[in-house]
Amino acid sequence: MVNNQRMEFSDDTLVIYSDGACSGNPGPGGWAWAVSPRGSEFSSGGEAHTTNQRMEVLAAFDAVRTFANDPRRIVIVSDSTYVVKCFTDGWWRGWLQRGWKNSQRQPVANRDLWEPFIELVNTRGNVDFAWVKGHSGDPMNDYVDSLAVEASQAYLN
Repeated sequence: MVNNQRMEFSDDTLVIYSDGACSGNPGPGGWAWAVSPRGSEFSSGGEAHTTNQRMEVLAAFDAVRTFANDPRRIVIVSDSTYVVKCFTDGWWRGWLQRGWKNSQRQPVANRDLWEPFIELVNTRGNVDFAWVKGHSGDPMNDYVDSLAVEASQAYLN
């Protein structure tokens, strides 16, 4: 995990920051990802009626999906513990064992995204997740946050 430290870059690692934003929860939302260290490769999008957690998952999922055939190791850096802990703490294993129920025995939110995302990460392999504190001055985290907020603006009335 990253605790507001700079990621080390190498030719065999692709570091991608991801973020989601929502105006109201639920409400208009946006997601974004960008390849570090400069953010020259990025993508974003949004939905008219969504949640912040859904946008966080969609951002990370889209990033991994975009680079699914890239041979390099992928590190997804997110300020969402929901995204990061799903993989670092193995939440997904419990969800599967409990028939897609969370630890409170409630249906897992965003299952329609989690199922293909988890399958992609497990099939592809070589994907790691790291946490960064949001709104703490990390330039790449601030950048993807601004892209996600901008994407959500397209869905405001």
